[in-house]
Amino acid sequence: MSEELTWLPAWRIRELIGKREVSPVEVTEHFLGRIEELDPKLKAFRTLDASGAREQARRAEAAVLSGEPLGPLHGIPISVKEHIPVAGLPLTKFMLPALSSDAGVASRDHLGIERLRDAGAVIVGANTMMGSGSDVFGQYNWDVEARNPWDTGRVPGWSSSGGAATAAARLLPIAIGSDGGGSTRLPAAYSGVVGVHPSAGLIPAPSYEIPHVGNPTVTIGPLCRNVRDAAITLQALAGPDGRDWMSTQADPPDYLATLDAGVAGLRLGWTDDFGFAQMYAQEESPRVLETVRRAAHGFASLGAKVEPVTETWEDFFLGYMVSTYLFMPAGMAFPKPTAEQWSGMLDTRQRNWQRFRKLLRDVDVLLSPTSQIVARKVEDWDRAWTRDGARYPHGTFAPTYTSHTHMFNWLGFPAASVPCGFVDGLPVGLQIVGLPGREGTILRVANAFQKAYPRDERPPVS
Repeated sequence: MSEELTWLPAWRIRELIGKREVSPVEVTEHFLGRIEELDPKLKAFRTLDASGAREQARRAEAAVLSGEPLGPLHGIPISVKEHIPVAGLPLTKFMLPALSSDAGVASRDHLGIERLRDAGAVIVGANTMMGSGSDVFGQYNWDVEARNPWDTGRVPGWSSSGGAATAAARLLPIAIGSDGGGSTRLPAAYSGVVGVHPSAGLIPAPSYEIPHVGNPTVTIGPLCRNVRDAAITLQALAGPDGRDWMSTQADPPDYLATLDAGVAGLRLGWTDDFGFAQMYAQEESPRVLETVRRAAHGFASLGAKVEPVTETWEDFFLGYMVSTYLFMPAGMAFPKPTAEQWSGMLDTRQRNWQRFRKLLRDVDVLLSPTSQIVARKVEDWDRAWTRDGARYPHGTFAPTYTSHTHMFNWLGFPAASVPCGFVDGLPVGLQIVGLPGREGTILRVANAFQKAYPRDERPPVS
């Protein structure tokens, strides 16, 4: 049974735990062994709390043996992106200017992590991210940064990089990333896994460690190989919380209730580039677009109608950069916009928000590539972010990387990435976008796609 655990979906492992066919201790030890074996190559973990994980697993096993009610993630080992506070684990240096103390170790869990524990998850440690091991943001330590399991000479995306590598190589069944411009979905696409960016406010965000109400454009969400695992994890994370001023006030629906409903009768829109993202295209982009477009049109064989969308949206980047001023906590300076910049940003956001709302009343979801580029070699990636920014639109590589994803952080719309094929031997992802609150529909569409067109390939380092 031990070796079978590696590739079983988390929901199936949870079933076996509930039936006492496998123990939380056995599950945790199995995956700790995989981390010990493979993480030296993948650099997916910044902090591994093996002793804490073993203690959590022993408590989970005792709960099973005593007949206590078990949560939906009971005994499932999960990791968390480095900057998300986890009680007892180090706080990342990039949080330090905004911390309420200089203790260096989190005293309380992020509200979402608190909910994962309530669901029975075993928190194993913290994944590396963009900037791990560096003293200065914008300077990258490649002795620490995560590597792609499909080719360890390449990146697994940024910035939930370690979590994506963890899920792809199955160091753990589930990792938790964060998404401020695509940072869960893009590593998911680069690494061949599922990544979810939920609606703004769906998962409570404030941290006990940072005196700041949070950035509504940044979400946390699961990275995993299986859509059902993503749905279960999102269900555990989602819902209102009185400690979050911007939290949704409505209880989330049951995402599993419609997960297997299929897509027959649904109307799905398709766009290559939202009418503006061709400005960010790279050499491989036509091949990526063709691969993802072909995958998207596969929904027609499942009974859905796939309709090309001719609407043109506006480049998100300058407006997003202006609005970012709103969301910086104390100690993290950002230039104050002029009145003209501010009013222009508001008008641009309103126009694009209205266009998406109108479209998503006519179609159930919008499909697009998650990214039009593939995972870069480490040296090329470093150069793009540190020295070659002037070569790219707006003088930085950031909007080229996030050309198909960042819009939905800015607008607060939910989206997910599901693996849909390979270009040059590297994974690419299909993005599924819906109206706020429609995570159930997004997951339903993603699940139908994954069941009809499973991508069960396993990366060389796994």
